[in-house]
Amino acid sequence: MKTNDIKICVVGLGYVGLPLARLFSTKFQTIGFDMNQQRVDALMAGHDATLEVDDNLLQDAIQNHGFECTTDIEKIRNCNFYVVAVPTPVDENNRPDLKPLWGASETVGKVISKGDIVVYESTVYPGVTEEECLPVVERVSGLKFNLDFFAGYSPERINPGDKLHTVEKIKKVTSGSTPEIADIVDGVYNAVLINGTHKAPSIKVAEASKIIENSQRDVNIAFMNELAKIFNAMGIDTHDVIEAASSKWNFIKLSPGLVGGHCISVDPYYLIQKAQVYGVLPRVMYNARRLNDGMGDYVANQTVKLMNKKGVIVKDSKILILGITFKENCPDIRNTKVVDIYHTLKEYTDDITVYDPWANCDHVMHEYGIGITNTMPKRKFDAVILAVAHKEFIEMDIKSFVSPNGVVYDVKGILPRDIIDGRL
Repeated sequence: MKTNDIKICVVGLGYVGLPLARLFSTKFQTIGFDMNQQRVDALMAGHDATLEVDDNLLQDAIQNHGFECTTDIEKIRNCNFYVVAVPTPVDENNRPDLKPLWGASETVGKVISKGDIVVYESTVYPGVTEEECLPVVERVSGLKFNLDFFAGYSPERINPGDKLHTVEKIKKVTSGSTPEIADIVDGVYNAVLINGTHKAPSIKVAEASKIIENSQRDVNIAFMNELAKIFNAMGIDTHDVIEAASSKWNFIKLSPGLVGGHCISVDPYYLIQKAQVYGVLPRVMYNARRLNDGMGDYVANQTVKLMNKKGVIVKDSKILILGITFKENCPDIRNTKVVDIYHTLKEYTDDITVYDPWANCDHVMHEYGIGITNTMPKRKFDAVILAVAHKEFIEMDIKSFVSPNGVVYDVKGILPRDIIDGRL
């Protein structure tokens, strides 16, 4: 397969697939495939609701590079380099849910031809590509893996809302099912990446590299969250401790906080489950997940404790939560832990206002059953919790929304100390 002959199809046009497809379109004939007709229509109209691809870049790709998005499987039949970028969630018991990957593999199986390559970008435990996905492609297509068609794995490294580490600047790990295919896959990605690639020796190594990236961060943040609980109990400001410790050259500076989103709070479960299949109980990873999953409840209870100390009656109190997205300055609400703060506080009062200028109100209601507003309410509250560090909140006069005896709790540790009553 020569570079000039490559025709790319990216399956899944979400936070990962769309930026990648748009980037590929600058060098290769590229088409994006998604099951959501509404999503496809919006993209072809030149707007990305996730805000990961600037409208000008998207419109340029469509108008000047022939980029197209579609739900019509017949339009992707002539491609020969398929990239799968669909979600890899967990179920209600935190077990890996591979249904999106199986579905995408069936789609590829319906259109793949002899000599074609399929590359997976979705985050998985080692072995999923070769043991779970490719057998589906074989079954549907009737072709034999590594004889009729080939495969690769290049883990996504998209950081939603990050305008510095954009997809073209990310150094990508690549791999292939044979040494020759690994070279082709590596060459395709290198053609569009500024900082190049790292070619892993096997697909399983590439899969494992991705899963430990987020697991490492999960464990490190869990340690900081545990420290926050300890120092809060002692009456010591955790952020002061971190600032002092970070004066040492080899201290890794991280902050406590809520761990949500589709990566750090989900990916470790994939490795946890697979490790147990091999008879290994990953205690550190498991305990880190439990600790981080409980931080929303901890924040709510700390707020209630501060209200009681100031004589504020918690029952039927008026509470304002600032932000519901899982991180600042982006509309991504996937697996946000702010909902845990909300549900714990609902045990005391129904008068809870959630204000987030970035989140889509309909999406939040559909996903979590929580009504939010994009407009700051003009009244005072008994407690205000800064849950997300949106730029709009940093510029707000938060104290003006708090009743005389009210409480301000700063989850992110960014507000002036003279206006807050507590923080992680």
